[in-house]
Amino acid sequence: MLWITAKNPQKHFSLIAGVRRKIAKLSAFCSGFFFKIKASANINWKRPYIICANHTSILDISALVIYCNQDIIFMGKAELLNNPITRMFFKTIDIPIDRNSKISSYRAFKMAQQKLDEGRSIVIFPEGKIDDNYPPVLQSFKNGPFRLAIEKQVPILPIVIHNLWKLLWDEGKRGSRPGCSFIERLSPIETQQFKIDDVDDLKDYVRSLFEKQLNSDL
Repeated sequence: MLWITAKNPQKHFSLIAGVRRKIAKLSAFCSGFFFKIKASANINWKRPYIICANHTSILDISALVIYCNQDIIFMGKAELLNNPITRMFFKTIDIPIDRNSKISSYRAFKMAQQKLDEGRSIVIFPEGKIDDNYPPVLQSFKNGPFRLAIEKQVPILPIVIHNLWKLLWDEGKRGSRPGCSFIERLSPIETQQFKIDDVDDLKDYVRSLFEKQLNSDL
């Protein structure tokens, strides 16, 4: 089915996103992974967002797919094209980016702008990669998602994933075990008051929210 829809992924966007959601739910259930949600406020899922989440596990993608009440697009490293599951979606509806190529980064940024204009939300892990250290710590944030949010005047939606790395760190380098991960959705951050020169301020502010929540008890 995905082979057929891949001929015109935009026409079949919701179908492809729906297939991903079913795969994520089924694989999480069969593996014994569950998610407990805490939300700071109700949000309007009909709006587009730049969804920012911390990144410690390949399961972060599944968690966000299951959690977000919206068909979402991921912007992620081109290496995800090598994974047989994520490849299906990064070849159709997601946005791969080779961070070592300025041309690839530019094209990915322009594609993200286009998708936001179409009313799609985009998930970007602002750390850019999973921390090599174990246990992982919150890394510095990249400017990209915050510049994009300011340029397109769309809100940042911070989602804090608390303990998923304890169940499956990275791609299972330290094994895996079933359990429950806590996911916390913070209030959206509007960007109309920010200018391009404020990218660093916005980035630092959002990162400080993540630091605070990751160091707190749910």
